[in-house]
Amino acid sequence: MRRRKPKTTRSIRKPVRTGRAAKNGALRAEVIAACRGLTRLGLTYGTSGNVSVRLDAQRFFISPSGTAYDALTPADVPLMDLGGRWFGRRRPSSEWRFHRDIYASRNHVGAIVHTHSPRATSLACTGRGIPAFHYMVAVAGGADIRCAPYHTFGTQGLSDAALTALKDRHACLLANHGVIALGEDARTALALAGEVENLAAQYCAALVLGEVRLLDEAEMRRVAEKFRTYGKPDAPDPDLLFAGPDLSHTAARGPR
Repeated sequence: MRRRKPKTTRSIRKPVRTGRAAKNGALRAEVIAACRGLTRLGLTYGTSGNVSVRLDAQRFFISPSGTAYDALTPADVPLMDLGGRWFGRRRPSSEWRFHRDIYASRNHVGAIVHTHSPRATSLACTGRGIPAFHYMVAVAGGADIRCAPYHTFGTQGLSDAALTALKDRHACLLANHGVIALGEDARTALALAGEVENLAAQYCAALVLGEVRLLDEAEMRRVAEKFRTYGKPDAPDPDLLFAGPDLSHTAARGPR
């Protein structure tokens, strides 16, 4: 009498689907972390502001409308496409239009952060941008940080004005509204939003003290060029010599 082999139950894995789900979950978590970062860094209050992260050429995750950041879960973060369709259980931010239009027109942008940070918004309420009063203004991609004219929040008019102000820039102010900052991911976009707020605070203080001296365009171009290699190990500097990674062979040497 033959013995029957016991039946084995095999689980069928779908690596492509699993990988996709993991990526989606990671990007949704990135949105939530940046939203909470807005509050932690004092760049917004309550549920104001919004964050999005690109999924691919046609889709992006965006923070939901009117939801407390500390209560967000990954399932709360909706997905949108460039056609204006959204998927999920919560409605996307009312500012979805400028997120969509920026992704559609700027292929290199991986994330967008919108804040109502106090000092930058105060400047924007006077219609001012941030001129070249400090070399760090070039961190936003040019000689100044422009201020887009006022339009009602969530409208196509606001999106169009923001795109114009963001031309050749990574950040802009929105009159009587706030700030938009772009980055390759949510972390870098959030960091840039923080830089803009810090620059706005310095510029406001300088305006109180008197006439503000501005750097010329040639200097700002030099600074912008240096920023292209800032923080990179191979950044050019003729007086800085790499002597190797092994610290045990170091010895005190005077100038040559």
